[in-house]
Amino acid sequence: MKQIRRNLLLLAALLTFAASCGKESETGKDDDNTPVDPVETGFVTRTYQATNENFPNPERGLYLPSEVYRADGKGIAEASLRSARLQGMTLHLLEFHLTDYVETEIPDDYLETIRLKFQSLRDGGAKCILRFCYSNGFDESDKPWDATPELVKRHIQQVTPLIQEYYDIIFVVQTGFIGSWGEWYYTEHFTDNASRKQVVDDLLAAVPGSRQIELRTPAYKMKLYGLTLADTITLATAHQATALSRLGGHNDCYLSSANDVGTFNGSSERKFWAAESLYTIMGGESCELTAYCHCVGTEKYNGALKDMAVYHVTYLNSKYHPSVLKRWREEGCMDEIKIRLGYRLVLEEGQFTKDAEAGKPFEIKLKLRNVGFATVQNPRDAEFVLTDASGKVVGTWPVDSDPRYWMPEEETLIEQTVTLPEGVSGSLTLSLNLPDPCETIHNNPLFSIRLANEGVWNEATGYNTLYTFSL
Repeated sequence: MKQIRRNLLLLAALLTFAASCGKESETGKDDDNTPVDPVETGFVTRTYQATNENFPNPERGLYLPSEVYRADGKGIAEASLRSARLQGMTLHLLEFHLTDYVETEIPDDYLETIRLKFQSLRDGGAKCILRFCYSNGFDESDKPWDATPELVKRHIQQVTPLIQEYYDIIFVVQTGFIGSWGEWYYTEHFTDNASRKQVVDDLLAAVPGSRQIELRTPAYKMKLYGLTLADTITLATAHQATALSRLGGHNDCYLSSANDVGTFNGSSERKFWAAESLYTIMGGESCELTAYCHCVGTEKYNGALKDMAVYHVTYLNSKYHPSVLKRWREEGCMDEIKIRLGYRLVLEEGQFTKDAEAGKPFEIKLKLRNVGFATVQNPRDAEFVLTDASGKVVGTWPVDSDPRYWMPEEETLIEQTVTLPEGVSGSLTLSLNLPDPCETIHNNPLFSIRLANEGVWNEATGYNTLYTFSL
């Protein structure tokens, strides 16, 4: 009986060995020495290695704050932009203080200073969070805290041409203008909803429809536009040129108390922002060191990492509040925060037609995962690019998927068939390109999205390499 059992075990082992030998003979290798699927599937499968590197990407991450009080005839220094980029930062808060013009129009030299700041960002591969305000304090001695509604409207009219000319490097516009620091609280002239709403409507008209406006609290959006929790943005209503889909939020007392120092008035407003921020930009800064800003929370509060995921936080101040930033460094979550703010797109697997032929259909199947807290928010082009051995582009195809819907903590599957161009041969490289759609910066790789994988990024072109093969 034992001999029979041994024979059966030996037979099973031989069958397993034979099956494995047969599978290996069908598998083979592609040009990259990457294992491929069995011949009958007709695909080469490539897997990609994720990276934890903190590298710069557009429209996300920690930002550098800049306050401009007077006309200085200068842009942002190239060295400052370069230094920020080396630290993984491409966002700058441009806070224009109109203190000297609270009773007058904005003079030409100050408008020229705004233009120079914008132009330096475009030249340096960076973008801004934009805010205009008047007072830098809330004491009586700091008055006037803001200008009259009539003058605010005129100031918005004056900066509109600059905003429209340079909207390519404007990530988002904070509503500003009203109250101390433009945060809508300490105000002399805007004490009713009608006057506040007029400012928002004027900004919505001044800023191109592809850009969002941020309000200081969820209550402002709900009250000014008659919204309830049931009216939050959905997949069907997101990313349209409407006030509903263009109004996001900035929390400038983030993780600073149970209600973030008046940012929230109850759980409904929290739920509103948690839902809205999946489709609108959310960012801000902390303003006080409290128990709420520990890296990891308790049953009573989320803690920083969980909270940033709940509210889909895209950007935070790299300088403020220093005590909060110090806590994150000491507790060990700062590195994770740096790389997960906003989107972070990771390739997991790619499948490609095994026996590719010029002029024939070529199938592409990609699996990628967004491990960031948020998603891409502004319009973003996506295209497959085919280059030859010299780097010359021999084919491009728009990707049938919008990066704004590559949701956080979800896997996205892209399946697409393209036709390879006639007459191409030799070594070819297929890449994923995620450039900015604005014509002024479309071809600048500094504004293209880099995937969080080892060995895929081409710094010179802004392409992410998917697969190399030969025809």
